[in-house]
Amino acid sequence: MTHARANGEGTIYRRKDGRYEGAAYFLTTSGRRKRLRIYGKTREEVHVNLTNAKAKAQQGIPAPDRAWKLGDYLHYWLEQVVRPNRRPKTYEQYECAIRLYLKPGIGMCQLSRLSVPMVQSFLNQKISDGHSVRKVQIIRTVLSSALSRAVREELVGRNVARLVELPEWQKGEIRPWSVDEARQFLDAVRIHPLYAAFLLLLLCGLRRGEVLGLRWRDIDFEVDEIHIRQQLQRVGRKLVQGEVKTKAGRRDLPLLSLVRAALLVRHDHQETVRQAAGTERAGTDMGDELVFTTGSGRPIEPRNFVRSFWRICAQYDIRIIKLHHVRHTAATLLKNLGIPARDAQLILGHSQISVTQEIYQHDDMDARRSTLGQVEELLLKTTMYGRERLRCRQKQPSGPGFREIITTVLSGGPTGTRTQDTLLKSSIYGSLEDRLTSINLVMQDRTRQWLLGCVAVKNSRQIIVGGCGAPTTPQLKCPTCKTSYAAKAEQLI
Repeated sequence: MTHARANGEGTIYRRKDGRYEGAAYFLTTSGRRKRLRIYGKTREEVHVNLTNAKAKAQQGIPAPDRAWKLGDYLHYWLEQVVRPNRRPKTYEQYECAIRLYLKPGIGMCQLSRLSVPMVQSFLNQKISDGHSVRKVQIIRTVLSSALSRAVREELVGRNVARLVELPEWQKGEIRPWSVDEARQFLDAVRIHPLYAAFLLLLLCGLRRGEVLGLRWRDIDFEVDEIHIRQQLQRVGRKLVQGEVKTKAGRRDLPLLSLVRAALLVRHDHQETVRQAAGTERAGTDMGDELVFTTGSGRPIEPRNFVRSFWRICAQYDIRIIKLHHVRHTAATLLKNLGIPARDAQLILGHSQISVTQEIYQHDDMDARRSTLGQVEELLLKTTMYGRERLRCRQKQPSGPGFREIITTVLSGGPTGTRTQDTLLKSSIYGSLEDRLTSINLVMQDRTRQWLLGCVAVKNSRQIIVGGCGAPTTPQLKCPTCKTSYAAKAEQLI
């Protein structure tokens, strides 16, 4: 006798192509109940998968409403998650990694069947093809971010990208400019039209986008302050003005006298060019508000700004570094001047002080030499002190703490009788000053008595016979000041 299947129990049957198919109604991630199908080569395989799916449904875990391929989900994640919640530059970087590497490589894989060996093999192949370890790490980071979202949406059970291992990336050494190189650069750009921009990079440590996005209304000449509020970036085919990178990037900096003078010259030059252009510049949208613009009043292309920097370095035989490394130079100069790390963090606009200390502040051979020289000097003093101690212990001056202990703490009780507990100690006098005063009084009394005795011996005119047998009169004098003891005794009396 056969029994009818209960509602929601599902069914399993064989298809015409020889495979087996199981179907049942599940609550999907979209909030609707939908009949989902499971396929397999054998009936047992389909039965196990269908039973597991129903067990998850009983636990309240919704089933995916569609069989996502990785490429389709990455596109959905970019448009629905990244674009509304990330900066345009971040979206551009993610889109580039997905379009060039992830979709062509593993985009056709089923999202639910993505495994650690599949991702590991894909990334290893990218390294074998000649891509740098850093680029492969960025690809893995983008994939991991997308899969983390898939885990939150309960489309997959784990993030397999986090379980992949990659070679460690060794960051290249950054050698910022020395003080002499920075001075040489400032001397070279003193007559350059972008002299004020380079001053802001080197003296204030501003980012490239912050300098190019600076507006005249962000500069307060009355109170001598600069308000960093926005940045200029190239996103795709257009220049975009947006907020600064982080909340810590919104900062106010003092307007230094050198920067102020350069900005005033820049302002006068810009006004002269605008008046000469007349109506030709009326159509500019952002250039009129920006401090640094081209000759036509438009925003400066960030790449052209970098090219100008490199051209100046090559022309004046200055060691060429990346433009962003000028910011590292500013951070290192702050460190060498002894500026607290917290103040340097606020000046540079970093959200964490570890970024300032571990990434942007560097040391050079001069700093290492100075530090090790101080250690050497300290150890040499300690060694010489130790040698003198071995030769003569009396030559060592007693420390104030040692003298305080010796002269203020005595073993035993206050009556002079030793107690059973040697840890019980008491002080006879209240302070060191009182004790030393009493000792000095006793010594003066003893000295007075001794001098009086010397005077009595002199007055008795005692004759002392020398080694030759001739009588002599003793001359009692102080061996230090050569003053007779009789005179000293008269002074004391």
